[in-house]
Amino acid sequence: METGLVGRSALVSGGSKGIGKGIARALALEGVSVALLARTEREVLAAAQEIAGETGVTVVGVQADVTDTDSLKAAVEHLSGLASFNPLNIVVNNAAPPITRTDRQIEWTDKEWFAAIDVKTVGALRLIRETIHLIPHDGTGRIINVAGGSGIAVWSPALLHGINNAALLHMTGFLAADLAANKVTVNAIVPGLVGTEFRQIWAKELGERQGKSTEEFVGEFCKSKGILLERWAEVSEIGDLVVFLASDRASYITGAKIPIDGGFSINSR
Repeated sequence: METGLVGRSALVSGGSKGIGKGIARALALEGVSVALLARTEREVLAAAQEIAGETGVTVVGVQADVTDTDSLKAAVEHLSGLASFNPLNIVVNNAAPPITRTDRQIEWTDKEWFAAIDVKTVGALRLIRETIHLIPHDGTGRIINVAGGSGIAVWSPALLHGINNAALLHMTGFLAADLAANKVTVNAIVPGLVGTEFRQIWAKELGERQGKSTEEFVGEFCKSKGILLERWAEVSEIGDLVVFLASDRASYITGAKIPIDGGFSINSR
């Protein structure tokens, strides 16, 4: 399928690993120049080099923190000085706080709550604010937000993750209306469980504790959560959906919140 993406440019936050890296790779495979944004310089530069080597297109890694306005401004200013990223056709909001604890989030401190929201919700707003002047008004402009299933369903213990994802979904609709006059579409994808590097380690360890293979554990876990296909999403499948929404084929889609969750959102349990 012809996507019309060759020669366009994209910025992907949280792009050094996991879903973000998969999205960046999928876009690069379509001929898109891609900038990866992440906090850890070593990781983001390595990811950029890897994807550039695989695809042969321009891929750059930029160290920046979406919770730090000055850091973000400097990163965007740097990109705007590069011919490959001015204009900037596609902005993908993927940065999210890491999952480091599984205790009850209602018992977290104010500081911990605000830190979680600062990354995904406010971080997405910051990135859009700092890049919006680079997005063209010719119908090729795309903002794509990566939310998550916890934004539309209760997934314990993801209270703060759910709040972030729900906020991102609301933001999607609001900005779709706000930017329609500029011919910029704004959409969200809503993944369920995705087989990122983190998730693969998690499943392997828990499976071993239960005397099961990773595949057996994942299948049983997904079934228990109401995921109809009884597996997690491949990172590449998330990337494919982003490619479609970024493409000319999706020019009439805006304000959409599209589940890619193997049937989790049907809630058939």
